[in-house]
This record gives sequence, structure tokens and C-alpha cells, in this order.
Amino acid sequence: MITKVYISHCEQDEPLAQELARALWTVELESFSALYRKARILSLAERIRFGIRQSDCVIPILTQEGVLSPEVNQEIGLAVGADQLIIPLVEAGVELPILIRHLQPINFYSEAYEDALGKLIQNMRHLTKLDWLKIKCPYCGEEMTQYISPEEDVERSLLAGKHLETICSYCQRIIYLDPRTFRPTP
Repeated sequence: MITKVYISHCEQDEPLAQELARALWTVELESFSALYRKARILSLAERIRFGIRQSDCVIPILTQEGVLSPEVNQEIGLAVGADQLIIPLVEAGVELPILIRHLQPINFYSEAYEDALGKLIQNMRHLTKLDWLKIKCPYCGEEMTQYISPEEDVERSLLAGKHLETICSYCQRIIYLDPRTFRPTP
């Protein structure tokens, strides 16, 4: 069962990593990343080793910059050495590093990153049990927990080009959710 995910990325891809972390938070998966400024008492190397060891899955974000990053490649090597499940998110045109070249990546274009996040969440649903969503109401700001929409509803919504709907349990307003990331839409 996957409950914790380590996000490997270079410093330039911090916005992509934060967006991924938010998507994982929404489906109640905890994420680690060495570049997040937590646990400053530990060295960066210790944060990396701890994060990878404590995770059930490693997701490297491989952009043009990320694939050239020594840190990202070292984190991939550590994950391979620890026999971790690795699901690479790979920007179009980027070749996978040799240690993970045999894996099936989730490809993305920078302008359609949410599509890749949707594919990742869909695949995670096949690998582990995802029952709950955490949603922050865009109207009243309250955070609530709800059952995740069945995959069939998500597929129908994607095919129809429509949003999923839910109701805030606090202010009772209708909230429209992006069917890829389950994030509230304006």
C-alpha cells in the first residue's frame, strides 16, 4: 500500500514538485522532498536518505534540467538501490536515465502538466487504495474530507470535458473539481 511518496526534482522544478505535492495531498498521500525546507537540523543528505527510505514510492520529475541534475540522478540511484517503486514523470523529449530506462514513464508537456498528474493519480488508484479526498473550499476556506469519486465518474467527466461536483459540508455551496487532480476550480 502506498501512503508516502518521495518527490525527486531539481531546484528549477520546485513549482512542478509543489503542484505534485498538492495533488498527492488531495488524495491523502504524504510526500517528502529534500528541497522542502523542513527538518533543518538534518543535513540535506540525511533528509534525502530518510525521505527515500520512509517512502513507498519515488516520483522523479525529469525535465530538461532535472535529468541533468546530479542530485536527481543520485536520488534515483538511491531509490533503485533501495528497491523502491519508481514512477517517473518525464517532460516530452527527455530521455530516461540509464538506471530507470526500462520503466514506463508518465510523459508530460509543460503546458499540460495537470494531465500527467491525472494519469499519475489514476495509476496510483490501481496500485493502492485511495478512498478519501481532502478539499479546501474556495468559498469559505474550510478543509473537508470526502470520499473520492469512483473511477467511472472521473472517466465520464473527462470524456465529457466537465468538472466533478461536490458540496461544501460547511457553507453548502457547490464546488467544481478538476477531474484530473480533484482540485477545486474557480
